Amino acid sequence: MSQSNNSTIVAKFGGTSVANFAAMSRCAKIIINNPDIRLVVVSASAGVTNLLVKLGNEVLSSNEKESVLQQIRNIENAILNDLGRPIKVEAVISQLLEQLAEIALHPLLVTSTKLKDELLSFGERMSSVLFAEVINQVSGESLATAFDGRQVLKTDSSFAKAEPQLEATKKQAEQILKPLLDTKVVITQGFIGQDNFGNTTTLGRGGSDYSAALFAEAVDAFALQIWTDVTGIYTTDPRITDKARPISEISFDEAAEMATFGAKILHPATLIPAIRSGVKVFVGSSLEPDAGGTWISKDVDYRPAYRAVALRNEQTLLTVKSPEMLHATGFLARVFAILAKHKLSVDLITTSEISVALTIDNPPNTPVAALLDACVNDLSSFCDVNVESDLALVAVIGNHVEHDDNKGGAGRIFSSIGEDKLRLICHGASEHNVCFLVKQENAKDIVRQIHDYLFPA
Repeated sequence: MSQSNNSTIVAKFGGTSVANFAAMSRCAKIIINNPDIRLVVVSASAGVTNLLVKLGNEVLSSNEKESVLQQIRNIENAILNDLGRPIKVEAVISQLLEQLAEIALHPLLVTSTKLKDELLSFGERMSSVLFAEVINQVSGESLATAFDGRQVLKTDSSFAKAEPQLEATKKQAEQILKPLLDTKVVITQGFIGQDNFGNTTTLGRGGSDYSAALFAEAVDAFALQIWTDVTGIYTTDPRITDKARPISEISFDEAAEMATFGAKILHPATLIPAIRSGVKVFVGSSLEPDAGGTWISKDVDYRPAYRAVALRNEQTLLTVKSPEMLHATGFLARVFAILAKHKLSVDLITTSEISVALTIDNPPNTPVAALLDACVNDLSSFCDVNVESDLALVAVIGNHVEHDDNKGGAGRIFSSIGEDKLRLICHGASEHNVCFLVKQENAKDIVRQIHDYLFPA
């Protein structure tokens, strides 16, 4: 697909970027100063989604529900007050808050994924309406309009983790969204979509980046800008070491590895539509829009052996062992069939003659723990199973890292941190990473050690 004649930019602003009136005003100036930004995707204002999740997942009394609802009202009303409570906008927000309260009190909410998705949509729906008004007030003209993205982003009915329907989304974008972009800056919602029956769906937590990339693909955008609270992608998390350096450009392959292995700047799925459609991606800070950022694209000028060190916490190591593996066929297929049954995805895997070790992402307060217990129970029927937790996954990201003779290769990385601290090593499956499992308590120190070794000051 050629995009040489299209300068359309899709911009996505996360929760902290639209947290309040001051933050929204900063973001409004970014949009006003770049006429190529025609479509804007917003998250819920910071804190709102967590409150909605609490309403949907916890059994609360009427008073407790009212307390949570009031906290949401306070966030939305504070922005509304700073806008001067324009009549039309106030009417829309009031109606949305009333609908939200009605769903929050529904007796089946906690057990219905369909109702939960409807509930979770309100944060984005309210922030998009408020943000459009902020842009119009800051610009002094009727520049922006709020648009219900559910009209375009079509999905299946897998509530809480809906899969987008690309052809239907593209068709809707061509028919009703693209024509709007010629006359208005369109403000829409991340994270939410709609199934074929008109039900609201969500793409899962962190899905706003993903939906922004889907919108960029659907409107044939030239670029996708993701505005967050950090100035681009760094060689590692700056909170771990002050020696972390900003990266000006990075390839899709490297960025995908970083997103997969714990760099929280991008949702792992974000790059899939961008890679598919060739849309360039920019990551920058809405707090410092002139401070630069990171461009992610298919072709980059510089591909170093080592680009970054990523860390993903809350990993579980599952080791299955059985003499049946020895010279037998079908054992691994049986193991992975059970993992698939329980919808558990594996990150790393190593095998020996009679055992298999594999890692599973196991963040707290998620359904994974219960699924893991059920999976272990099934596996125990035909093999010995050992479960280890409190582990972290460290990934060294780069290009042809397994062939880096100049720096001594991966062997020197491992020897520099001491093999006694390593629980599992996965090396050679990809030219873009070397991964290993360490104890959670040692993880940050090990990341600092490796980073200082690979990126000396």
